[in-house]
Amino acid sequence: MTRSTAGPAGSHFADAGAARAALDLALPMIERAVPDKQVCGSGFLYVVVMDPALRPGDASFEEAVLLEHAVGDRSRWDADYAAFARAKARLCWLHGMDSHRVQHERPHLLREGDGLLWGGVWLDGIVVAASGAHMFFDEAFSLAVAANLRAIAKQRHAEARAKDQLNAGPATA
Repeated sequence: MTRSTAGPAGSHFADAGAARAALDLALPMIERAVPDKQVCGSGFLYVVVMDPALRPGDASFEEAVLLEHAVGDRSRWDADYAAFARAKARLCWLHGMDSHRVQHERPHLLREGDGLLWGGVWLDGIVVAASGAHMFFDEAFSLAVAANLRAIAKQRHAEARAKDQLNAGPATA
């Protein structure tokens, strides 16, 4: 599922297409690991990618979600992994840090109703969260997608500069 184009303008270089490409690069690793009970006890995974240009105050959480993706048959889920991943992403997005850091170093930031799970990352403003695997692997999968998204954004930026573009957006003559 990808975000609609309505709402506030998000990242030019790290848009929904870039998020999809970043996830696609990581999926072979993720899909190979998910059946391994040492990595993923549930056999399922849900991933949420946030728009790095839409911060709290600029957009609602819902508007800032770029992409959501399920690995495995959702009809067989034994828990709501989408809700867990979204809760992790929300914590990272609100506080500008990895969910592990919020949970273990700054629990005073948690509000009533906040999840107590970790596995989401905040990498240079890029938030990705996963749920379904053991939390350390949720974090690893999230980090892989976030690093891929950062690389794609850097590549797109370099391509724009190679065309002598001075601003993000469509090339102008």
